[in-house]
Amino acid sequence: MHPGIGRLGKATSPEHGADERVDRAAARARWGVDFPTDYRAFMAVYGGGSISDEAVVLAPAPVGTTLVASMADTTADARHLWVTEGGRAVLDVDPEHILAWGATSGPDLLCWLTEDGDPDRWPVLVIGRHTRPMFTVHSFGMAEFLQRLLGEDSTSWEPWPLSIGRSLLMKPALSFVHWQVQEDRWKAGLHPATGAPSRYPDGF
Repeated sequence: MHPGIGRLGKATSPEHGADERVDRAAARARWGVDFPTDYRAFMAVYGGGSISDEAVVLAPAPVGTTLVASMADTTADARHLWVTEGGRAVLDVDPEHILAWGATSGPDLLCWLTEDGDPDRWPVLVIGRHTRPMFTVHSFGMAEFLQRLLGEDSTSWEPWPLSIGRSLLMKPALSFVHWQVQEDRWKAGLHPATGAPSRYPDGF
């Protein structure tokens, strides 16, 4: 197992994850880049899905549910925000190098900056809807970013990088749930994130 995913597993179990079985060649053809090894390992252990019903990790290709956003739509949103919020004056990058891998209920967008030819050197870009500054770059990868958010050392963030509070992510029921598990729960009339009986007839 990738060491970053191993450390992340101590914070949030992959019990409700699933191998996304990503076609690496197809993903490379779609996006014009290979993906970082920690992300590929995450897709093989956890897959695409949500964390504590407050954050989502996106698969590189559309998945068969409306409960999880797509990487394409979220990337388009991130690049659009870069334009509307100041462009190079706020973040001096080519917007084509902004690639989204996640989002929060904030709604913050979690991205990579893909300028480096080595995907394992891509930093994480957070576009925070209610943070100041709005664009922050973190010099480590996606798995370490999540581990820092969810692990025991989450209080070491200064300042906290997201619009949503630490307490929302660090719920007692902190867990990752694959999109297919969410879909199955929803169809069964259960809450997609927790599996608890729903108070509503449509499954939410």
